[in-house]
Amino acid sequence: MQNGDVMRSQPRPRVIQIARSAAFSACHRLHCNSLTDEENKKIFGKCNNPNGHGHNYRVIVTVRGEIDPITGMVMNLTDLKQYMEEAIMVPLDHKNLDRDVPFFKTVVSSVENLTVFIWDGLNKRLPPGLLYEVCVHETDCNSATYRGE
Repeated sequence: MQNGDVMRSQPRPRVIQIARSAAFSACHRLHCNSLTDEENKKIFGKCNNPNGHGHNYRVIVTVRGEIDPITGMVMNLTDLKQYMEEAIMVPLDHKNLDRDVPFFKTVVSSVENLTVFIWDGLNKRLPPGLLYEVCVHETDCNSATYRGE
């Protein structure tokens, strides 16, 4: 038996990324309480409308890990769907982010901070080290991606 044959006969761990997406609708107002109204208007423009504005957000959650040799999966996507329901849909869907989500009472509800909020919610639920990336599309043109750095 050659050295290469020994290597081929032993299964090597396969690391792969899998992703699942979800969509939700929410409204918000880009506004920082520590700035004046004039500064907020200058920085955030029309997104500082006192009545807020809405988005149809799209979230892509990516997990990364070894393929289980028995199940053939990195994780059960049904479990990932449930974690996403708990961390994304329940707290955010059809909500006013600034008024209904305690996190955003003191944090500007930008797509960047929303992405971190979702990461933190998922990271508490998923098995350690499995969450790889959260990408939130606020519009067709604007998105934020976070990998826990």
